[in-house]
Amino acid sequence: MNFRPRQKDEPEINLIPFIDVLLVILIFMMLTTTYSKFTELQLTLPVADTEQQRDHPKEVIVAVAADGRYAVNKSAVDGKGVDAVARALGDAASAGRDSVVIISADATAPHQSVVTVMEAARRVGLTQITFATQSSAARTANGPLNPMAA
Repeated sequence: MNFRPRQKDEPEINLIPFIDVLLVILIFMMLTTTYSKFTELQLTLPVADTEQQRDHPKEVIVAVAADGRYAVNKSAVDGKGVDAVARALGDAASAGRDSVVIISADATAPHQSVVTVMEAARRVGLTQITFATQSSAARTANGPLNPMAA
């Protein structure tokens, strides 16, 4: 009879096969993944399917041309600065602070030109700003529209 206490073998987890499987999966994923290099973003703006635009006395329409020129309610603005646009917006806002500024920017207009209109509206106190678009059907039928045409 053997009365010595028996030594218990502790269970052992072998991680080497697990790591091997993970490395094989990693290599497989690296070989099958397609890496694309994006050099530029192709954006076509602005196009939306909306109702026909209606004339309202509270609306102030600001057109921004592709070269950064401005027109407020179809009258050209002298200068391209925030102060010149703010003066024109203040004169055209017949309803005061309740007027809605509609920015009708050319799709290729610089982003800074649109931000300048937004800053000018903020300085005058006009807080309701929206962006005008044309329907995709009108764009394909008529071609690009000139926002500076009166």
